[in-house]
Amino acid sequence: MQVYLVGGAVRDELLNLFVKDRDWVVVGATPEQMEKQGFRPVGKDFPVFLHPQTHEEYALARTERKDGKGYKGFTVIASPEVTLEEDLLRRDLTINAIAKDSTGQLIDPYKGQEDLNNKLLRAVSDAFNEDPLRVLRTARFAARFAYLGFKVEAGTLEKMCQITASGELGYLTAERVWVEVEKALTAQTPSVFYKLLAKVGAVEKLWPVLAKQLTNNPDCLNWLDKAAQQAFSLPKRFALLGWGAKPVFLEELVEHLSLPKEYQKHLKALLFMQSEPGLTSLKAEEIMQLFDRLDAWRQPELFNAVVELMELTQATHQAELLKNSLQLARSISAKDLVAQGIKGPEVGVELAKLRLKKIRELVNNANQ
Repeated sequence: MQVYLVGGAVRDELLNLFVKDRDWVVVGATPEQMEKQGFRPVGKDFPVFLHPQTHEEYALARTERKDGKGYKGFTVIASPEVTLEEDLLRRDLTINAIAKDSTGQLIDPYKGQEDLNNKLLRAVSDAFNEDPLRVLRTARFAARFAYLGFKVEAGTLEKMCQITASGELGYLTAERVWVEVEKALTAQTPSVFYKLLAKVGAVEKLWPVLAKQLTNNPDCLNWLDKAAQQAFSLPKRFALLGWGAKPVFLEELVEHLSLPKEYQKHLKALLFMQSEPGLTSLKAEEIMQLFDRLDAWRQPELFNAVVELMELTQATHQAELLKNSLQLARSISAKDLVAQGIKGPEVGVELAKLRLKKIRELVNNANQ
């Protein structure tokens, strides 16, 4: 039995980056031998085990044979006879196909170190074409390492185009696609992810409405990158893909993308707010209407988050006024009015009047 550190941990170590997770491959072992040593099996599609102390993943060396559609259309062959080189051959990119043994020696049969030095994302073999998910993964790595100067090698770019043309992307589940989308948002320049996917035709295949958006409002990707560079939350970053779009954009997008509720809320709020006229010269009554329509009374954090997005894109210079107005208005509560003896429907009426009065005073002071 031989154990090797593989994949991203080796790659990031060679790039002098922080290593978050470590994955291991085991050559020459059976599932029974792993369990006898205390490893706990967790793999459904192929033998993967958790280390009894570190809980890191240890996978038995394996090869795969394509026999179906999509990224799950494989028969996995894991046996003690599978070599490390055979295991590495089935991986996506050469920079992810480097292993390290217990002595620290690197095993690099597919020139991953050379590609790291040349800042290239290159497919290990023609097996790349068999897994449509690799189109998204390669685009994600391109976005992640763009700040280091990495580019996709020409032959690999052609493979991505071939996969798109084959129709295999249609067999990816929306949930698995979202995993890659969300990871891409964490990059310093997430726009690279979308630009590369658009270049190989994948955006049109996966999200037709987003393809139109990138054509009609290409600057949304610039705002996306600025939000990433300012460490905005991932839902706030994603919302900027809707910059300049019509409110129906969200409804059409969720037909093709498994978008979590938090992301939907941010995008919906941005789409609504940017459709409001007069954001550069708001009146007290218009501010109150915004609060009501965006439910700012119950969701002030969401409202303020979208105001910050509008401020980032220079769509409104009233960010501070909106935030201060909401804070001031929310400081007046229905309980205070009840304590004064006001009852029933009159509470809501009087509350709205007082809030509007406070906002009007704030707006007047700001305009002086």
